Formats: sequence, structure tokens, C-alpha cells
Amino acid sequence: MRMDRRALVTGMGAMLVAAKAPPVAPLPATLVKPPRLRPGDVVGLIEPAGFTDDMFDLDLVKETIVAMGLVPRPAPHLAARHGYLAGTDKDRAADVNAMFADPQVRAVFAVRGGWGCARILPLLDFATIRANPKLLIGFSDITALHMAFAARAGFTTIHGPNASSSWGRFSWDGFRAVAFDGAMPTFANPVGNEDRLVPRAGRIRTFHPGKASGRLLGGNLTVLAALMGTGWLPDFSGAILFIEDIGEAPYRIDRMLTQLALGGVLGRLAGVVFGQCTDCGASGPSYGGFTLSEVLQQHLGSLGIPAFQGAQFGHVANQFSLPVGVRAEMDADAGTIRLLESAVA
Repeated sequence: MRMDRRALVTGMGAMLVAAKAPPVAPLPATLVKPPRLRPGDVVGLIEPAGFTDDMFDLDLVKETIVAMGLVPRPAPHLAARHGYLAGTDKDRAADVNAMFADPQVRAVFAVRGGWGCARILPLLDFATIRANPKLLIGFSDITALHMAFAARAGFTTIHGPNASSSWGRFSWDGFRAVAFDGAMPTFANPVGNEDRLVPRAGRIRTFHPGKASGRLLGGNLTVLAALMGTGWLPDFSGAILFIEDIGEAPYRIDRMLTQLALGGVLGRLAGVVFGQCTDCGASGPSYGGFTLSEVLQQHLGSLGIPAFQGAQFGHVANQFSLPVGVRAEMDADAGTIRLLESAVA
């Protein structure tokens, strides 16, 4: 189920007025590496945002985890529902806290995104989370947790498929290499097998050439923009920003990138990778409007740092598993991201 995140994000302000956000903190010089996954490990299943209303879907999620060679442990409120959320803020936060406090749980998978992770940030027990580093895996609205963990927990998380994603061979091989093997792969778009003289799938567009290295930080653009000024984002100085989105018209992408620019984020980066923007075209004829590529050229091409579009992550069937906070090198000409260190111990 696709949530209208634009409408939902506007409601978070009133709820968080009383919540005191901590000051933005720089990333530690050396991130703590969570333990790598091993066959037979127990992993937690949480829904910190939207709910899953079909128990058959949750059965498929559990079977997917078993197929990975892992043992699923559903959070107490996994099947709960509170409006468009998977339980109350207190209950969803309690599930996150419980999973990081449980010594038997080796990693935590988000079942899905939607909207709601930002609402629980003030309720998370970061003292317990910091003391128990373990991989958090997910994307979309899970971006709020990735950014808060980067700022407050000091250990690696993985921006990759949610537990309810399709987990094709491309996604699974990439995740296994990072989370199980501790490998340092070079992420490159898969080569398509289209019956065309000039393939279209998997193409990249370079806005500014060159290579750059830095910490990988980012996720969903809408969520990042919503967190601007809250104190829950890490310091992006010298980072490689990776961003993606879904269902956003070019003018809204323009607005959110402008917000990141005015907030001082874009000017501090070493490089930018824009992944997939699914269903991000104009809703109707817009003869005087900008295309998405033109908007990205205006914002990213003018930064004078390596930047490209089209990397295989976002709201797509197969995607990279990008370790948040890990040092990497991007090549804007080749359209690749190469890890410079392992994400796990």
C-alpha cells in the first residue's frame, strides 16, 4: 500500500513541538561495526512505520527470513494497527528498543516503510541501542532511523531491501556479501538483456565527472527533507549523499533539494548519488516545466563535485544494500560505488 507521505509529514510538526531534539553531532572517527550475520542467527522483525494488514504477507516475510538461513523473531506489536501506523508510537518504539536490548537478536529487519519512523525518534532508548550494536536493515521511511542511528548510535546500518521486499537474486547476493561475508563490493547496475540496439535499463547520467570518497549517508529524499532542522540528522560534512524517492513530481524534488541546499547539506558534500525516482514524472503535460533530469542537473551539476543519477537503489524490485556510515568511493563516470571498509565485524 502506497502512503501519501506529503500529507502525512505535515502532521508531524504538532506532535513533536514538545520534543527536544538533540544537537547535530559529527560522526565518530571510527564507526563501531555490528557483528556479521551467520546462518542460524535470530533476527528481529519490526514495523516502525506503516502496518501490514494481511497475515499471509507476514507469513511470506517470515519464510523469506528462513530462506536466508536465519530465524525470525516477530516484535510483540508486529501485527498491530493504529490508524495508518503499525501500532501507537509508544508500542512501535518499544519494539525497536526491545529488539536492541535482546541479546539473542543479532540484527533487526524492518518489514516495510510507509510513514511513522520520525514520530518515534524521541521515544528510542539510544543508550541501550548504542550499547548493543546490530544491523538495522530497511529503506524508504526507515531512512529516519538510519539517520538517527548515524547521529546517535555510532554504528553501521544497511539501507537495503525491507523484509517484505521481493529479494531477487541481485538483492540477495548484494546483501549477503555485505551483511554475512563482510565484503567490500563495488556496486554497479546490472547489465540488462533488452532486445534493443541501445539498452535503456540500468543507465546512468553523469552530472559532474570524477571520483570522491567519504561516508555513505542518505536514503529517501522526502524523509531527509522532513528531518531538516530537527537535530536528528548527522553531520554531512565530506559525505557521499545517496538519495531516492517515489511518486514525487519534478517540482517537489526541486523543492526538497532546495531545502537541503539552503540548510547547508549540499554544500558540505564530497559527492552525490541519486538512485531511482519511481513514478516521478509530471502528472500531466508540462510544456514549460523542468524534467527530473533537468532539476537534478541544476542542483547537483552546479555543486562542482562528482554526481550521477540512476544507481540501482530505491523503490525498485532489486537494489543495492548500502551500509550507512561506511567509507566508500563513488565514480560518477562509471556510475559505481565501491566500499572502502567492511560494514560488519
